[in-house]
Amino acid sequence: MDRERGTYSVQSVLKAFDLLETLAAEDSVATIPILAKKLDLSRNKIFRLLATLEDKGLIERDEPTGTFRLGIYAFEMAQHILKSASLIRLAHPVMEELARKHDEAVYMTVLNNDEVLFLDMVDSFQQIKATAMVGRRFPFFTNAAGKAIKAMSSTDMIERLGKRRSSMNGIPDVKKLEIELHDIRQSGVAVDFGGLGEGICAVAVAIKDYAGKVVGALTMLAPSFRMLQERLEMEIIPSMLDSAEILSMKFGYAKIPG
Repeated sequence: MDRERGTYSVQSVLKAFDLLETLAAEDSVATIPILAKKLDLSRNKIFRLLATLEDKGLIERDEPTGTFRLGIYAFEMAQHILKSASLIRLAHPVMEELARKHDEAVYMTVLNNDEVLFLDMVDSFQQIKATAMVGRRFPFFTNAAGKAIKAMSSTDMIERLGKRRSSMNGIPDVKKLEIELHDIRQSGVAVDFGGLGEGICAVAVAIKDYAGKVVGALTMLAPSFRMLQERLEMEIIPSMLDSAEILSMKFGYAKIPG
């Protein structure tokens, strides 16, 4: 009897991992019927697995549509794993230097299915801080990090964005976004006020690897009242651009003169 119960527990865990992997691989959210078909399980079993994972915060359910996606806690767990990955290992010292120099919080952010994921952070010593963002994700078009990554990803990115207008639900003004991305591509830096919450300023610069591919973005967050225009232009932006160049070089990126 004990052996049968042990075997059942192992199978349940394996099915739970299969479910998480399926949700992680999906380009969009999934429903119970879709998941049941993909995993070859009954809808009842899928429902029970989803309910358990939802209780643990590993998945999230959208009540109006009945769809499921990975939850915040899954990304928080992944953040601990990613600490040892090369991206975090190489970025963290640069982040620490940047955070200590300006005494503001600095994050490493990446893009995942058109969403920005905040992976790692070096915090400031300031008494008043921006809300902690590690493990959280946001649509790319709502914040400086996502826009910096999109704008610097490739030379034809903005043209491709225009062609995808009909499928880009949620973007209030695609034409305005195109213009903003063009400007970011020219300056190399994205700045936004309020994109991640009221009273929060974000400054982001893209990081590239040896092949010129954007692997993420250094992102500084601070209360808006500390990010006055003069400080941004004279201190923060030049420092962020320098740090992005240093980190990109660590990934083997060589800027072509001209």
